Amino acid sequence: MLLLGIDIGTSSVKVSVVDANSQKTVASAQYPDTESPILAPQAGWAEQDPEMWWQHAQHALQRCNQTKAYNPLDIEAIGISYQMHGLVVVNKDKQVLRNSIIWCDSRAVEIGEQAFAAIGREKCLSKLLNSPGNFTAAKLAWVKQNEPAVYEQIDKIMLPGDYIAMKLTGEITTSISAMSEGVFYDFISNRLSKDVIDYFGFDESLFPTLKPVFSSHGELSKEVAQQLQLKAGIPIAYKAGDQPNNALSLNVLQPGEVAATAGTSGVIYGVTDKLTYDQQSRINTFAHVNHTPEEKRLGVLLCINGTGSLNRWVKQLLGTSITYSEMNRIAAEAPVGSAGLQILPFGNGAERMLNNKILGAHINNIDLNIHNQSHIFRAVHEGIACAFRYGLDIMHSNGMSPSVIRAGRANLFLSDVFIQSFVDVTGLPVELYENDGSVGAAIGAGIGAGIYKTPAEAFSKTQKLQVIEPSGKAMEPVYENWKVLLQNQLNNTQL
Repeated sequence: MLLLGIDIGTSSVKVSVVDANSQKTVASAQYPDTESPILAPQAGWAEQDPEMWWQHAQHALQRCNQTKAYNPLDIEAIGISYQMHGLVVVNKDKQVLRNSIIWCDSRAVEIGEQAFAAIGREKCLSKLLNSPGNFTAAKLAWVKQNEPAVYEQIDKIMLPGDYIAMKLTGEITTSISAMSEGVFYDFISNRLSKDVIDYFGFDESLFPTLKPVFSSHGELSKEVAQQLQLKAGIPIAYKAGDQPNNALSLNVLQPGEVAATAGTSGVIYGVTDKLTYDQQSRINTFAHVNHTPEEKRLGVLLCINGTGSLNRWVKQLLGTSITYSEMNRIAAEAPVGSAGLQILPFGNGAERMLNNKILGAHINNIDLNIHNQSHIFRAVHEGIACAFRYGLDIMHSNGMSPSVIRAGRANLFLSDVFIQSFVDVTGLPVELYENDGSVGAAIGAGIGAGIYKTPAEAFSKTQKLQVIEPSGKAMEPVYENWKVLLQNQLNNTQL
């Protein structure tokens, strides 16, 4: 029995086919080979065409099928993971009306701040657990204000994973988790937020039917099944944002458990059973994949927009022929602290943990007689690690006290320099696992389809690969100097 997972990332779409019994990956593929474009019609904007995601998902699955490692007709359920906070709008014919305004777009910051003030700080935080900030609700309000002709045609709004499920099934559904990440959900009344809907003047008919994350979100249509060489009628049994899904793939489901990822963005994601929130909304709380009104499971999310994107930018700037593994090796040649070179990794839009300021990335203290490629590569890793520490300090102040962090062996967690910088600056050990967003989505589909009776059964064969312990206090002065640079920039930057 096989499970299919589809991961709609910002850079590419990856699919994996997993054997439900052994929980091992049979085949994986991604598309495209180069990073997908992010459209920026104006500074601070970020858009992608949802049709591009769909085309890439089909190409990736075709590549998987072409391995001949399995029979596609043996796939029994499909799960979807997707980039969070994006806005997709379609008309009555299920046609996309405009490009998706994606997670790192900053255009709606002011709209969200105005809503925060008008609805009321305490009401927003206690009910929504967040400020409307720069999330999907504020993005929809931007469309309403600036593109009224588009807004008038909207039949349904969706998150990116909802759109891919619609293309597979013809049905439009969503979940509490998805609506909470869009800041549309009221955790006190356990329904769509009347405060948000009334303030922005949204019609409730715009919102899809709410279903549990682990449930049927429609069945694969006959037409699409033929196109993808799958059998018709198999359920889309799981849909979740990439960070809740990453946590699921690391078996982070219960209060006190914490996951991290460092891909295009960097995230710490901790689970709690409390309706917790940060007074400044610098970290955000959403419904986790296993949340129900009766048994609360909330994901407290710290996001840094510019982690892997900074690493990519430096790679392109200093030599596209260098691989990421070569960059990691070169970074190890520089000493801890990068001989005074400092980098702030905040060049990918408004940063929530910095009160939605658009700070920009900064390289500081360049010495033309000392610093070379190795110092820059190491300073990138150290700067990102320091940003994680800064965010973790915010999480600590809000009652989150992790003793260990689980992460997948991927992206920046492939770099020994980054991992050691991370554990040394945070003082927390990291457990590494073989995890992958598309594999997590496949396992989620197995849970949603009832193939696994419990999540514990779904992860019964998961084994940790490695534990990295802190090696000392060498990163503490690096962090203190980094924090001074950050504060100086914050003092000189306006919203």
